[in-house]
Amino acid sequence: MSMNTAYIHTLYAYDRWANARVLEAAAKLAPGEFTKNLGSSFASVRDTLVHILSGERVWLARWKGAAPAGMLEAERFPSVDMLRVAWAELEAELAVFLAALDDQRLQAVVPYRTLAGAPQAQPLWQQMAHLANHSTYHRGQVATLLRQLGAQPIGTDLIAFFREQAGSDAAARS
Repeated sequence: MSMNTAYIHTLYAYDRWANARVLEAAAKLAPGEFTKNLGSSFASVRDTLVHILSGERVWLARWKGAAPAGMLEAERFPSVDMLRVAWAELEAELAVFLAALDDQRLQAVVPYRTLAGAPQAQPLWQQMAHLANHSTYHRGQVATLLRQLGAQPIGTDLIAFFREQAGSDAAARS
């Protein structure tokens, strides 16, 4: 099994779209709600979002040949605005990486070390698919946390992204 760059580009466009939507929903929280410990896998909405951002940073660093030492500390991000700035920087770096990607590179086995230092290696496309799935999983957790706070989550299903893109394409053709 393999994957091509066209699909990876679509998958990562979806990831950017979904991250922006979840940040939009989180921005409506009061500061105390954003950081409130709700006893989930990651204590708060903020902590879960920082985990998603951290995962994306760690994997991109690995794909560029680095061995990151750890995840970001949630306390560095007391507000959604600070998260948005960090995410914008990461997305710019990821865009450069994606622009240089080709199908041959996607099939290449990329070695890396886990945060615990264990050596691993899989084809790049598997690592990239994993990361998109990882982010989706934790955005689902954020939706639950938002509901627990009485806030309204925003849908981030992949099909909603495809529908919105189809609508944008239709509007552009009109």
